[in-house]
Amino acid sequence: MKTYQLKGSTRTIAERSCDQKRALKTMRKENKIPCVLYGGEKVYHFEVTNVAVRNLIYTPEIFAVELTIDGKKHMAVIKELQFQPVKDTVLHIDFLEVNEKTPIIFEVPVQLVGHAVGVKAGGKLTLQLRKLKVKGIYTNIPEKLTIDVSPMTLGKTLQVGELSFDGVDLVTTKDTVVCAVKVTRAVVDDTLEKPAEAAVEAPAEAEAK
Repeated sequence: MKTYQLKGSTRTIAERSCDQKRALKTMRKENKIPCVLYGGEKVYHFEVTNVAVRNLIYTPEIFAVELTIDGKKHMAVIKELQFQPVKDTVLHIDFLEVNEKTPIIFEVPVQLVGHAVGVKAGGKLTLQLRKLKVKGIYTNIPEKLTIDVSPMTLGKTLQVGELSFDGVDLVTTKDTVVCAVKVTRAVVDDTLEKPAEAAVEAPAEAEAK
């Protein structure tokens, strides 16, 4: 994975819930996002600016995040994002601290490559699962899971259990369909027309004899 540099500042957690809600409201008005980093020796409550995380969140790419909180560095990944349901703004971010010894479970985008045999025959390739869950050391997790669909024939589906990737284990259920080459209306119509053509040609051959 690529590494994203992000700076945060420690925030104070108020003892009373009403004070905490007021603090969070003020923070968001100032275009800041409350965050939590857990999974390490201690839990950190901090804040980041909306501008600082824009290219981290609004992208199909995945990143390992080098977090600098009050001068101290941590490697992390985004574990959960909370959005405002109407405005779709970010309300909260949970980060998980990572290291080179402990495996994590992470969702990785799927990328299909190649020209399927079934597509050449008139079928349509569909991607039914855009991300797969993998388990591995964060440094082994790829930016994309590349799948060669060239051998896929007409009507063929590809399930998670048929796939494997170096350095990580797939966690997504094995019988989940990742992609398929669907039979199109054009292929069906072409198949129905051929017997009819053969039937017309048969008497002509008989008369010739």
